[in-house]
Amino acid sequence: MVTHLSTTAFRNMGLHPDLLKALDSLGYQFATPIQAQALPLLLNSQDVAGQAQTGTGKTNAFLLAILNELLTLPEVEGREINEPRAFIIAPTRELVIQIFEDAKKLSKYTDLKMCVVFGGADYDKQRKAIEQGCDVLIGTAGRLIDYFKQRVYNFYALDCVVLDEADRMFDLGFINDIRYLFRKMPKPTERLNMLFSATLSHRVKELAYEHMNSPQHIHVEAEQVTADRVRQLLYYPANHEKLPLLVGLMQKYQPEKAMIFTNTRRQAEKVWLCLKGNDIKAGLLTGDVQQKRRIRLLEDLKQGKIEVLIATDVAARGLHIDGVTHVFNYDLPDDAEDYVHRIGRTARAGAEGDAISFAGEDNAFNLPAIERYIESAIPTADVSPDLLANIKPSASMERPAHRGGRGKGHHKNGPGKSNYRGKKPNQSSRSRGQSE
Repeated sequence: MVTHLSTTAFRNMGLHPDLLKALDSLGYQFATPIQAQALPLLLNSQDVAGQAQTGTGKTNAFLLAILNELLTLPEVEGREINEPRAFIIAPTRELVIQIFEDAKKLSKYTDLKMCVVFGGADYDKQRKAIEQGCDVLIGTAGRLIDYFKQRVYNFYALDCVVLDEADRMFDLGFINDIRYLFRKMPKPTERLNMLFSATLSHRVKELAYEHMNSPQHIHVEAEQVTADRVRQLLYYPANHEKLPLLVGLMQKYQPEKAMIFTNTRRQAEKVWLCLKGNDIKAGLLTGDVQQKRRIRLLEDLKQGKIEVLIATDVAARGLHIDGVTHVFNYDLPDDAEDYVHRIGRTARAGAEGDAISFAGEDNAFNLPAIERYIESAIPTADVSPDLLANIKPSASMERPAHRGGRGKGHHKNGPGKSNYRGKKPNQSSRSRGQSE
């Protein structure tokens, strides 16, 4: 994840005036490194396979490319309003929602219509949104395939395709769904293709060569995630000191937006109860929280209704929340890569942030692997008595009522319970060079 901007100004990249106006209103003047590398290629109709972590600005890179393409390229003759011109596939609902929100911001001075689809939400409402007009369709693979088979939309007018976090598609078992969708699209030479992944592994490269038109590979190093703008600090608390230390640090820093990571759901619930009992507005995000509840929790954090979100790694994958100032590793993760992922929730897009970790009795042995992975030692601080808050004893001993059953209960701020018509050929508005 980058911690700096390039010297390339958006105004010098040949973007459509409506996009420049939106960028100015958002305060974006200079491109991040991946934007500076990818956009000139994409604006020249060159397919791109990019290696980049979250927080590098890749979402705006492919959104700007898509929107510029749609604003400057004529539509397919006879296109109907439910035939999307751009198609974005992402692995998680949270990431899909974030892409949708970013797309709305960048397209606010245009007439382009964005649609978002994902499981666990109102089926008919999402369907009607597509039927009422859709230029850019963003979604998870399962719901996209469902609507395609139901002939809610088709690929007749498709100009641009994005596959985001391709490596996670493999990890989550979605790759057969992705291949299905690609096979239903126009030929790779008839569309602009973008693929982004944290790692360009052999299987990801194979996918790119199979479904893209001679993509140009670009790579943004991720090692800067632990440098410069992320201030790291490490404490060695005894187990009985962890909750008092956490509450004490929360009281000391009073972060506007914070995230706390634990290794297990049980620990996450324990931390949530403690913070709740000590008058800290906190939300709990674990793997069993229902989708509507997840969305509401993220909105509560964004709007300041809660100060901190407590999460496990599984639940937090794909989260993109602007303005997180502090990340607390209540438990050191078992996987060194998860440490990088966690602290990358702060210091996004050139901002600064703090990452504070506890090397407790149960997981301090994970520290050497983490420091080898980030190629540096994490600065340490003493657990001084003045940092340990006087917490209410009962706050850390309570158990959520639903834990006696199967997750049935609910707590406030806690866990919740191609259609081709035959009359049109499979063509697009471009002929994009030689075939592969």
